Amino acid sequence: MRFLLALAALILLAPAAQAQDCLFRTPGATQRIEIGTTGRAMLVHFPKGRYGPAPLVWLFHGSGGSGEQVLKGSKLAETADKYGFVVAAPDGGIPVDKGFVWNIPGVPTITGKVPGPDDANDVAFVAAASDWLKAQHCVDPARVYATGISGGGRMTSWLGCVAARRFAAIAPVVGLRAGNPLAGNPRVPDPTTCEPAAPMPILAFAGDTDTTNPIQGGGTGYWQYTMHMAQARWADLNGCRSGPATRDLSGTLYEVRYSDCRGGAEVIGRIERGGKHVWLADNDAMWAFFARHRR
Repeated sequence: MRFLLALAALILLAPAAQAQDCLFRTPGATQRIEIGTTGRAMLVHFPKGRYGPAPLVWLFHGSGGSGEQVLKGSKLAETADKYGFVVAAPDGGIPVDKGFVWNIPGVPTITGKVPGPDDANDVAFVAAASDWLKAQHCVDPARVYATGISGGGRMTSWLGCVAARRFAAIAPVVGLRAGNPLAGNPRVPDPTTCEPAAPMPILAFAGDTDTTNPIQGGGTGYWQYTMHMAQARWADLNGCRSGPATRDLSGTLYEVRYSDCRGGAEVIGRIERGGKHVWLADNDAMWAFFARHRR
């Protein structure tokens, strides 16, 4: 009888736990995976030593880049191994030259062309891929986050606008936006193009000498309004009642913060003095921010 009871306990505990593990993960490895019936593949890095559904960080490359390039340049896979989250690094849906760009409706890409109805729907792909990874027991849907550099930062911002319920927080790098530039006055965001269905916690990284996506605004047609304007708009959308408050974090880094927001959806900008158009994110700080938020 004792043997039967012990055996029953093992059957109840061990297989149940194993059944919830990701169906194809290799711990500590980056794998190129075909995503369900989407017809697209992407790089997915699974952290070392993780068992069962894990947090997911989407990582979006800059315009003309690739998932492979941004995964290498950001070193986010190493951060994932340290903290135990999955990284998904897809290629944009629109090929250009030797890389890819993201489909942000109504906004021209680096080629000057506005994506049309025949171009791949990147928002739909991200949604389908997130659902598929969840179905494979790979990710925790309450802990899905997004980051990206430059055009990938703009893609991250766009997802915050149109798919807010899917993401617990976002962290654009040299690319924070709050909707498309207003057609009649591109120095302000068009409020009709960013109407998130839920408050969106934001930690944005930028450099004050970035000439590609200048924090002072201007630049190309997809940029125009200032980073301050983008932060202020998100603070308004999140119902923040305090800020902007500015403080120095070091001799070369300062922070602009809006707080006391609905659902704890603070809006933070970290700006590096002398920082240029490169991966400026502090990965440890980014993950600490993400880890505070769940959807």
